[in-house]
Amino acid sequence: MTIQEIIKLLPHSPGVYRYYNSEGTVIYVGKAKDLRKRVAQYFVDPSRLNTKTRLLVGKIADVQYSVVDTEADALLLENNLIKQYKPHYNILLKDSKTYPWICVTDEAYPRVFLTRQVQKDGARYFGPYSTVMHARNLLDFFYANWQLRSCRHKIDSGTILRGKIRPCLDFHLGRCRGCCVGAVGTEEYGGWIEEITSLLKGGVNDIIKGYEARMKTAAEELDFESAQFFKEKAESLRKHYSRSIITAARDLEADIFSLVFDGPEAFGNFLRVRGGAVIQSLNLGFRSQIEEEQATVLSTFIAEIESKFGSLSKEIIVPFLPDVQINGIHFTVPERGDKLSLLELSAKNAREYHMGTLRQREHTDPDAFHRSVLEELQKALGMDVLPEHMECFDNSNIQGTNPVASCVVFRGGTPSKKDYRKFKIKTVVGANDYASMKEVVNRRYSRMLEEAPEDLPQLVVIDGGKGQLDFAWQALCELGIQDKLTVVGLAKRLEEVIRVGDPYPLFLDRNSQSLKLLQQIRDEAHRFGITFHRSLRTKAEVHSALDDIPGVGPKTSERLLLHYGSVARIASAPLEDLINFAGPKLAKRIHEALSPTLS
Repeated sequence: MTIQEIIKLLPHSPGVYRYYNSEGTVIYVGKAKDLRKRVAQYFVDPSRLNTKTRLLVGKIADVQYSVVDTEADALLLENNLIKQYKPHYNILLKDSKTYPWICVTDEAYPRVFLTRQVQKDGARYFGPYSTVMHARNLLDFFYANWQLRSCRHKIDSGTILRGKIRPCLDFHLGRCRGCCVGAVGTEEYGGWIEEITSLLKGGVNDIIKGYEARMKTAAEELDFESAQFFKEKAESLRKHYSRSIITAARDLEADIFSLVFDGPEAFGNFLRVRGGAVIQSLNLGFRSQIEEEQATVLSTFIAEIESKFGSLSKEIIVPFLPDVQINGIHFTVPERGDKLSLLELSAKNAREYHMGTLRQREHTDPDAFHRSVLEELQKALGMDVLPEHMECFDNSNIQGTNPVASCVVFRGGTPSKKDYRKFKIKTVVGANDYASMKEVVNRRYSRMLEEAPEDLPQLVVIDGGKGQLDFAWQALCELGIQDKLTVVGLAKRLEEVIRVGDPYPLFLDRNSQSLKLLQQIRDEAHRFGITFHRSLRTKAEVHSALDDIPGVGPKTSERLLLHYGSVARIASAPLEDLINFAGPKLAKRIHEALSPTLS
């Protein structure tokens, strides 16, 4: 049976489809609101598909499917099958590490501790937490404000009555109330545990209000010690959770999802808010072998969080709508107010996660990192070849004085300083950036064609706008190499990429690594040119009339200036005095050369 015949048999129902290759391996798992319509999209007009998706379609030998009741069920089944089969062309979760949880045991005197293993032992687990530091900070806060036990003894009434356990050092230091010796009852200790679990669920505001009410009651009964105790408890909670209270909507209960896209990769952040406090936060990365819609990636992210945390909130705040609808859940795309602030906070965390991942890659595998950036730049500029060899030109002058230009070279995405070149402008008079750019580009590549024509760069970047780019293009056309490389301009004001013959500038994503690479090479060309121009200007400023006299070297000039202090005083000095520093012939030459200067 052919694929087309299989498609005709597919139902118009929500479900999950699986693509198999000729070896019987699952290569792609997808969900659909309408199975027949969704699968048919891959085969109706292959020319509309991108390259990677066409490769996928070319390998499909069989299609199987599973029908479910709703889109939400399809989303969960898709997520489970992707984890089971790990298909090559699917969005794969990149972060598979085990996250920490806070465990509250099911005992007469429960223990509260950190774990990475969730077991079905009757204990309550809260999390997961994105970092161990966050979880440990919570534990430190609990132990500092409640005298919880840290031992692992099995404590019950029989153990206390028989006195089998001696109190440890924590009891003598006041860190533990002494559960093992019956110094605190199960009812009082259980109250502490309920307060802690309420905090872990996000009920900090209710607990603070409860402490404040008990403080007022104790004060009315003139029990000022208890009132002070409850006041300190409320202040401690308020101080610790002040960093988490990020919205005025204290009754808000919502889950927030945000995504940052970088080519085939996506970096997501999830926040869970209860009572205006962030009680959970998690970062996850995704990578797809084919081009997926952003709404699809968001749906995958939501399904992954549901599989980790269980049921979702009734309200989910997102930057855009996912491609599924889930019964009982309302998706909100905020435009203003506290919800927008929460979404922006989540997006900020996603961007930080993105940048941290890139920095880690650059540190651990710089070659792979730079190659991925070059591939991104190649795709953004529509180049046929990878820009492994890039060169950038920049002009530098101050009101036409000491006009210079610089050329910096990047190979493999990193500076190649041995190939840097600097130029003094020879044929242009005055401050003419356009003509100067044409001269420098012509000089650079005419010489390269003579000495190493095989070393022409794949990409030339011009620091400037359309004017500088047009004159650089003229120079390349005169040399006949305009078809052998790509040339673009990078304007500073809006960081737009100017292309030859394109009336509209190209705006790259400001957070993309491709734009940052262009900015890096442009800034490096500017720095190199400014340094060269500054050195020439400094030499011009210290130049004196002595330097123009034949036979006067640096040492003689320095000796005369140190003694007389200025050229004017040297010119007014008697010839007999100059003989003591330069000899009869040279002293006479200096005296005759500087006499017109004195007059």
